Amino acid sequence: MISILLNGPSSAGKSSIAKMLREIFYNDSGLEYKIIALDDYLEMSAEESIWEDDVFKTTSLMCKDIMQSLDDGHGVILDHVMTSERIYQSVMSALPENSVMKVLVTCSLEILRKREEDRGSRCAGSAEASLLYLFPKDGYDISVDTGELSTEGAVDAIVSWMKQAKQTNFSLSTCSL
Repeated sequence: MISILLNGPSSAGKSSIAKMLREIFYNDSGLEYKIIALDDYLEMSAEESIWEDDVFKTTSLMCKDIMQSLDDGHGVILDHVMTSERIYQSVMSALPENSVMKVLVTCSLEILRKREEDRGSRCAGSAEASLLYLFPKDGYDISVDTGELSTEGAVDAIVSWMKQAKQTNFSLSTCSL
């Protein structure tokens, strides 16, 4: 089963995409995916900034949960905001090589700022900082712009890419859709 990494700035729409993907995989194929989200490992508030060191400290626990989910036979949808190479390398080391679909979830800074404000649960400027420091900047299998696509449209693009990758025996040959 393929693992999916959704990486992008705070407020880009990763969590909504992750939930919809999990539902589609289960309803269409009976595949059980576990969502492992950075938000579940950090205490977030509108009053406190989240620093790269804070995120890195949670990485070992996240990686343990990733490996446990895979060992239990579940797929993994990782919902993350990676802001450094050390975080990226640590997380990627927990995922099976050649069976990870890397998705960049992004939108314009203006939209990120508006969503962050509407959300009210993040320190002002988190979305902008995470966009600025996002790692890696390139090398994704697919990029979805949630300013141009609805959640459904983004999910459709991801699922279509996965199906195409399976049909062409792209490097994600373990894709189960």
